[in-house]
Amino acid sequence: MSNLLWKSLLVSPAVLGATLLVSTTAIAAPNTTAEVSPGEQPSVTEVAQQPEILAQTTLDQINRYSNEGNKNNSQSQVTSVSQFSDVQPTDWAFQALQSLVERYGCIAGYPNATYRGNRALTRYEFAAGLNACLDRVNELIATATADLVTKQDLATLQRLQEEFSAELATLRGRVDALEARTAELEANQFSTTTKLVGEAVFAVSDIFGGNTGDANNTVFQDRVRLDLQTSFTGRDVLHTRLAAGNAQAFSQIDNAGFPINTAEGTQTYQVGIGDGNNSVRIDRLTYEVPIGPAQVYLAASGGRHSHYAAVNNPYFFDQTDGGNGALSSFASESPIYRIGGGSGIALNLPLGKGGGILGNSSITAGYLASEANDPGISAGLTNGDYAALGQLNFSLGDRVALAATYVHSYNAAGGFLFNSGSAADPEVSVGTGQANTLSLANGSSTNSYGVSAAFRPSDKLSISGFVSYHDVTGFGVGDDFEAWSYGVGVALPDFGKKGNVLGIFAGAEPYARNRAGFVGNDVPYHFEGFYKYQVSDNVSITPGVIWLTSPGQNSANDDAIIGTLRTTFTF
Repeated sequence: MSNLLWKSLLVSPAVLGATLLVSTTAIAAPNTTAEVSPGEQPSVTEVAQQPEILAQTTLDQINRYSNEGNKNNSQSQVTSVSQFSDVQPTDWAFQALQSLVERYGCIAGYPNATYRGNRALTRYEFAAGLNACLDRVNELIATATADLVTKQDLATLQRLQEEFSAELATLRGRVDALEARTAELEANQFSTTTKLVGEAVFAVSDIFGGNTGDANNTVFQDRVRLDLQTSFTGRDVLHTRLAAGNAQAFSQIDNAGFPINTAEGTQTYQVGIGDGNNSVRIDRLTYEVPIGPAQVYLAASGGRHSHYAAVNNPYFFDQTDGGNGALSSFASESPIYRIGGGSGIALNLPLGKGGGILGNSSITAGYLASEANDPGISAGLTNGDYAALGQLNFSLGDRVALAATYVHSYNAAGGFLFNSGSAADPEVSVGTGQANTLSLANGSSTNSYGVSAAFRPSDKLSISGFVSYHDVTGFGVGDDFEAWSYGVGVALPDFGKKGNVLGIFAGAEPYARNRAGFVGNDVPYHFEGFYKYQVSDNVSITPGVIWLTSPGQNSANDDAIIGTLRTTFTF
């Protein structure tokens, strides 16, 4: 066993006890299946069931053990009880602690100069402290200071040593096993700074209704994402995400037999799949780091507003079109967050503290350009398509969240409003053609306003909704128009089983009325219901239905109904 490790065990028994209490539970936890809801922190027992988390936990434990003897990280041996900030002369155990410190010097505290004497003591912690005192007694005897040790003390210590012999042996055995396991992990680990987070979505889907149903067949589609999350300081994270898939949205056909210009009904797993031939590409390269009180977001590629801004749509939104939220991209988040994307910077500055009346309130500002890599005259970071976002977030306790959002954007001729790509490589995943299509001959400037809210009256009920208004100003005659969108969702988490979610959503996908050159002037309503069943910690199955009325804003077109069975694997 490492001398440094064993020395730290002896010198800091209180720190050791607290650490071993965690590590013992993690290593010796029974092999039972634990359910973890999305967004819920796993317990120590649940960590033991996840190899990649256990590996990181084990390495963290060894790092903590190794640092116990470092004077910069832990408190050195105390010489007076007064060095403990939480031990007072009026405490009933003050004299006992004072005797142990002054006569034997075998008491050490925590790095913040506390003893934590009011916390429950485990037998392992007591064994560690006893072992340190026994070694201290041996040192006193060996240095001819045995007169400090009375016969009664030795008899008491002998009885205690016999009583806790099993715990002491187990303690040494666990540390030895931990060192061996750590050596194996260090020899085979992928990286000391990077962990892999993956998601694979398999989905069987079909669409029904009039000509649209006749023009489409049942499909089996997939999308895979592998996210390499690298941290250099423990507080920052670099996302390097690889994505591939073959999913594509259904074609919708009007009553005359022509394709409808619309992105209504697009599902989340049909977003971000590139050419649709399972070709691998980097679809996200972002870095998040705290600087002072602010959280800074940098996007080199694949940046989205919903990466850094609070969307206030719990249980429907899942990490930007993930596979564990709503079925559709419309129900996942307000369309205002789908205006623009690409490369840029964002800043999130907190306004209050978690325990205050403002809760986690903050102010958010961000800028994303979709052609930042293009050095052309009408492209680049500032002269191409861009979207600048500003948002005020209000959190009242842990039950109510509100946000007011403003987005100013510019799109070149032939662009689309709700487009996270560029005019040359558009990715439109929500709204009708009337709301999305901008001038073909001129550029367009847009001012968008949105509000969103989430209310959680209980742990078993969540209500959320949004409204967005978009004022489009074109640079040509007749290019101006207005667009609207709104929706509300009700989610029942842990419905039927912990980790399950029953969700119902209704609203109007982005639409625009009275636009010259477009047929259809009705409101396109969107109704959706899904039930995510958590098979295990890493597998969920989500059946659901999406009902679209007046596709393409035309009530003359037959309603479309999409049925989907989605299976999501996370690891």
